[in-house]
Amino acid sequence: MTLDLKEKNYIVSFKNKMSRHAQSICSQITNRINGHGRGWVFTPKHFLDLGSRRAVDLALHRLKASGTIRQLARGLYDYPVQDPVLGAVAPSAEAIARALVVRDAIRLQPSGAYAANVLGLSEQVPSRVVFLTDGPARKVKIGGKREIILQHTTPRHMATAGSKSGTLIQALRYLGQDQMDDQVLATLHRQISDDERPSIRKDLPHAPAWIADLLRPLTEPDTAA
Repeated sequence: MTLDLKEKNYIVSFKNKMSRHAQSICSQITNRINGHGRGWVFTPKHFLDLGSRRAVDLALHRLKASGTIRQLARGLYDYPVQDPVLGAVAPSAEAIARALVVRDAIRLQPSGAYAANVLGLSEQVPSRVVFLTDGPARKVKIGGKREIILQHTTPRHMATAGSKSGTLIQALRYLGQDQMDDQVLATLHRQISDDERPSIRKDLPHAPAWIADLLRPLTEPDTAA
């Protein structure tokens, strides 16, 4: 079929509009990434208010090809922090977790050695970071060396997900009752702020009895004196 001049002009105009639209989405995505700053971890879902999934994917592909962003795993990117000596720095586990929450529409709770490290109860920085989740179990490898493990668990363990209470409970579960000493108590006391005490106390029924007994005095107002 032969197109007349009017039809050809329409097609050219349509393609130009589509090209400008794609450039506009890419520009908006770049502005949003810059606004969050280096170290931000994100997914295509963070930009679906700007355009279609295909347009967002194309924009992210261009930004990846230009070296502006880095792909960490399927559907997971970051705007890497650049060290003058080491180059692109790996993102924090917390930043990755926040992105996974958006990507997979799940809840996550730090667990095990990672929870203890977050609270300063352990100096061990685990290469395998474990989060409990109400979503499916999976592993996310970051850069071939680090691994984020999402471990499906029961609703009871997710009752305090995303809160200071949840991290405290999981960290103490990991350390075990036999490891509780004055140093641990002092660290816990420093970690619990005045504003956090009421909510932690409210969540104590979700903790094992020995953890609840340990945390209860630390949530009372007179312990801050």
